[in-house]
Amino acid sequence: MNLFFQLIASRYEQGSVMVTSNLPLGRWGETFSDVVAAAVIDRLVHHAEVLTLTGDSYRTRQRRELLAKENRAHHG
Repeated sequence: MNLFFQLIASRYEQGSVMVTSNLPLGRWGETFSDVVAAAVIDRLVHHAEVLTLTGDSYRTRQRRELLAKENRAHHG
């Protein structure tokens, strides 16, 4: 996370950054230290447009479809 912070800090107000995560920002402290997560989030959301997507990812959907296809092939 410290390297990620250094990257974000170096880009802060210098250029665009796009970050995707499967965790909402409020839960980043569970994975990273609360202090570092807060500092990264602070820089990311300043002047930001935050988009929240819901629903299955295309990978999850593709995996479910593959499993269903395999299940049909084995049963019939």
